[in-house]
Amino acid sequence: MRTKRFQNRITTGRFTLPIAFLISASCWILASILLPAIAVQPDDYPLWQAFSDNCIPVWGNRLFTFILYALIGYFLILLNNRFAIIRMRASVQTSVYFLLAAVCPSLHTLYAGDLASAAFLAALFFLFDSYQQERPEGNLFHAFACIGLGSLLYPQLTLLVPVFWLGAYQFQSLHLRSFFASLVGWSVPYWFLLGHACYYGEMELFFQPFRELASFDSVRFDFSLWESVTMGYLLVLFMVSSMHCLVAGYEDKIQTRSYLQYLILLGFCFFVYIGLQPAQGVQLLPMLLISVSILAGHLFVLTQSRGFNLFFICAFVGLFLLFGFNVWTLL
Repeated sequence: MRTKRFQNRITTGRFTLPIAFLISASCWILASILLPAIAVQPDDYPLWQAFSDNCIPVWGNRLFTFILYALIGYFLILLNNRFAIIRMRASVQTSVYFLLAAVCPSLHTLYAGDLASAAFLAALFFLFDSYQQERPEGNLFHAFACIGLGSLLYPQLTLLVPVFWLGAYQFQSLHLRSFFASLVGWSVPYWFLLGHACYYGEMELFFQPFRELASFDSVRFDFSLWESVTMGYLLVLFMVSSMHCLVAGYEDKIQTRSYLQYLILLGFCFFVYIGLQPAQGVQLLPMLLISVSILAGHLFVLTQSRGFNLFFICAFVGLFLLFGFNVWTLL
């Protein structure tokens, strides 16, 4: 172990994930003490308001959010073990995800985007599983059903439908039957919503997701200070990880390269959409963290040079500085 670089000792250590989880929990507790009444971005969307008021008690908001992030982190491990994105049974992507979520105190309260990110990750699992299948209709149906379910609480998730079609085309699983299967899958949650609206005479409830989806704020770059710094940190991490995947992609299998290239596309789309619609940043950030954490985990586990070891140390130290800066900014 003494001959290994700091980066390799951390990424291959058996205690990395538990320590990352404890650090994340500590940051969560510290932020709740220092920022007991953190400003929550208002959301007037009726379906989300009904869900949050009836299903999530005020006292358990942060606890429920922490448990949700923990479940997403666990599912990231299952995703890597199923599709071997990092070429080994690694949990670094989950450690990175826990730490990235912990240093953003504004993400410690529940938003519709948090639940949408769980649906997004489930949809990603089914999409990856459709890779070069002879009959991918079932997987694409389930993938788009997850998107449709998540879009009931966060309608902007529907904007990912064309990106998922592009992914299905890249994975050679998009043809006429699977295309219509994806449409049926996306529409299934809305059929249930339509039945509820008709039964209770609340048709306005059925039209509300489509009105919310069609509403866009004016394009202006009015990020708050903590958002600008956080997005800058994530952008640097994303760019370095993406460049490594593209340059050293020959070391991975063709299937793994396809997965990584699609994650790069997703991350790019999230950055563009957040840049054009800053008001949606806190909603889309949990989904962006999923893409960035997988790419960063791939970078940290599979690089050995001194330069990447230095970048890993800088990124690790930068996380703690970012947490302190975000807390100080939000005080």
